[in-house]
Amino acid sequence: MTRDVERSSKLKEEGNQHFQSNDFLGAESLYSKAIIADDSNPSLYTNRAMARIRLGLYESAIIDCHESLKLSGGNLKAYFILSQCQLAIKDFDGALESALQAHRLCVETNDKSLGPVTSQVLRCKKERWEDMEKKRVREGQQLENEIVSIMERERDEMLSTCDNEYDKKQVMEEWTHKIDLLRETFEKSRAASEKKREVPDWAIDEITFGIMVDPVITKTGKSYERASIMEHLRRHPTDPLTREPLFPKDLRPNIQLREACKEFLEQNGWAVDW
Repeated sequence: MTRDVERSSKLKEEGNQHFQSNDFLGAESLYSKAIIADDSNPSLYTNRAMARIRLGLYESAIIDCHESLKLSGGNLKAYFILSQCQLAIKDFDGALESALQAHRLCVETNDKSLGPVTSQVLRCKKERWEDMEKKRVREGQQLENEIVSIMERERDEMLSTCDNEYDKKQVMEEWTHKIDLLRETFEKSRAASEKKREVPDWAIDEITFGIMVDPVITKTGKSYERASIMEHLRRHPTDPLTREPLFPKDLRPNIQLREACKEFLEQNGWAVDW
């Protein structure tokens, strides 16, 4: 099919105007027409994906992002939008992977959108962790119920062998005590483990998004994990935040933060899996 780049560009501009006016349905329609006129422009797919997100059409938006990536090879905007879509449909692993790809491209190209992209990575990690926490709590409850069910079956089997009421009463009391003790043990464990488990923002390295163990501080007062900032400076000798020149000699150990991270990990062993 013959491409009409000029018509496609005009339709795209009209679509942008509708998007800015919050007419997302109209924008989506115009972007679709622009794609029909020229299906080789990756930005048309990301624009339509943005409109489709606003319309709640996440699956369709995901298809557009993949098409854009297929055409462009590596597209920061497509990965960023894709991550938002995947997060909306609770594909937490996919959302995090896409956000990390966007972050990598952001750093490599020195793009000004590093702030929003970093926030998206952290949001993905937090929502992924919260989902894992919900599953952990649910599985614990299921395990308790399964064990109690097994114990109740054993109790009933023993009751069926009793010849008199006295023996039945003894068996019932014994098993009631065992089941109550089990539930009490689970409850104590739950009370300790179900306190909301969160990683504080101050402990997170904004390059690797892991918990810092050896933080260093830059001239602007921002702290990073030593290994990650050194690797960053090896490739790009600039401050990740300000883009000003930065060299290893400018870094200083953040002893107070290091001790705080150490104390947090000692008290929250689960956080190593965050």
